[in-house]
Amino acid sequence: MRAANGVVLVTGFEPFAGDTLNPSGEIARALDGTEVKSVRVVGRVLPCAFRECERAMADLLGKHRPEAVICLGLAGGRDGIHVERVAINVDDARIPDNAGIQPIDTPVVESGPAAYWSTLPLKAIVASLRNEGVVAVVSQTAGTFVCNHLFYFLMHTLASNRKSRAIRAGFVHVPWLPEQPAARNGQPSMALAAQIAAIRTLIATTLTETELRVQGGAEH
Repeated sequence: MRAANGVVLVTGFEPFAGDTLNPSGEIARALDGTEVKSVRVVGRVLPCAFRECERAMADLLGKHRPEAVICLGLAGGRDGIHVERVAINVDDARIPDNAGIQPIDTPVVESGPAAYWSTLPLKAIVASLRNEGVVAVVSQTAGTFVCNHLFYFLMHTLASNRKSRAIRAGFVHVPWLPEQPAARNGQPSMALAAQIAAIRTLIATTLTETELRVQGGAEH
């Protein structure tokens, strides 16, 4: 059943690691204030920092009480749209975040479970995107940097509150933009307009698909 206010929260991240663009943040900005399936999209750009993104997400959940939450992040080197299956309870940062913090082998939540499954309809999303000619896969790892940290924090927060357990939520990785240096050096990329359209399809599928189909099945 949909929440009375009809809000889908879409978050992206600010640029990090010396980049000047982050497509995930650009998508969130572009979708803010639009509607998908008559549901209003609230798009926000979060700090690419472990603790700061937690605070921002907690504030957004309390303010908007969304019926679905779709977090976006950049996965340089991946092609297409990667819908993440699982968030794991570990921070193991290869580089510092934007606040200069670099946790190594640290739990996201002390004494939290080892992992949380996404509650997005993963297989249905992938099928919808592929039907539109978009490269899309279910991914088995969201890494161990800020993306996974936010994913785990979000799912733990929702699971810890009985009233929010029905909220569909998960994490999606997107590729470089063609104008970014890595893409110009041959890394996979996708135009911003195409990424925005893909996430709109993802939102629509999340709102209309009744079967989660989170686990099982071969990927290709």
